[in-house]
Amino acid sequence: MTNHPAPKAPDVLGTLAQLAERTGGQVIGDPSVVVERIAAVDDADPATLTFAVDERYLKTALGSRAAAVLTDAALVGAGETYPKPLLAVPSARAALAALLAALEPPRPKGPFVHPSAAIHPSASLGEGVWIGPHVAVGPGARVGARSVLHAGVAVGAAAALGEDCLFHPRAYLADRCVAGNRVVLQSGAVIGSDGFGWAFVDGRAMKIPQVGIVELGDDVEVGANTCIDRAQTGVTSVGAGTKIDNLCQIGHNSRIGRDTVIAALAGLAGTTEIGDNVLVAGSVLFKGHVKIGNRVVIGGASHIWGDVPDGAFVTGQPAQNHRDHVRLQAYLRRLPKLYARVDALEKGGGEKS
Repeated sequence: MTNHPAPKAPDVLGTLAQLAERTGGQVIGDPSVVVERIAAVDDADPATLTFAVDERYLKTALGSRAAAVLTDAALVGAGETYPKPLLAVPSARAALAALLAALEPPRPKGPFVHPSAAIHPSASLGEGVWIGPHVAVGPGARVGARSVLHAGVAVGAAAALGEDCLFHPRAYLADRCVAGNRVVLQSGAVIGSDGFGWAFVDGRAMKIPQVGIVELGDDVEVGANTCIDRAQTGVTSVGAGTKIDNLCQIGHNSRIGRDTVIAALAGLAGTTEIGDNVLVAGSVLFKGHVKIGNRVVIGGASHIWGDVPDGAFVTGQPAQNHRDHVRLQAYLRRLPKLYARVDALEKGGGEKS
């Protein structure tokens, strides 16, 4: 076993000229300015690059203590001068993601297996795999090349994960379940717990065995303490590129499409079907056996009781067209005064002011 020092993030992000090369941007002002890190406006200091995604935030950022401002090129006026240098890019959000990735400590590199790990002799480890303390890899399991399994991760019997995966401490990929390439599981994520299947038999709640699996596509990320239940039979699936936040519950036999984003505390009852490029805000609840189309947006805390067509924007309990929901809320706020008027008319006393 070789001792591996802890990975270290770079001390300096670079000059604005260097950052412009990385992001395809243009420097407005002094390109030799050096920035060490990235910070929000409120936390900015003379060593930081801050960012602005609209005109209001750009004005605030220009008045901050930051050394320079990252912003969308569309917000920069031709020939205008600014009180501090700008890094103007096609998309500030995309550039921010790329620059933050450079500040993230690099993943540990294998080959490395901690002596406390329990690797079954029939398990297969790809080239350059890094395995931390107390990791368990079951019989017949496969771990793809360059994947990283941090402390306490468990990979069940005959489970398989692809190349370049990152499993944070205490994540669990259960028996026979599959994760594609570059899958990230945050701490406490459970992939392949039993689905909630039961039936009343002679007045008793009897468990229905859950013998299916879970499949995660390439580039899926699953948040901390999120659970994705294995199918009763067949597959619970999450499409490539989908991101699921912390504390979500994905019921058995659900199917989630590609590049869908699901925020924290969402709950999908069994056999929910969600399409591609869907945005699900926090605390949304799905009744089972519903079908959500592609490119749908679902507002926070909504309850989905029925199918939703492609491209819809829905909110509310139960969810409905967003404009209809806003209109209904306006009517509801007027109900107390309307009630008082009707009550006065019914009593023959005329309308109350």
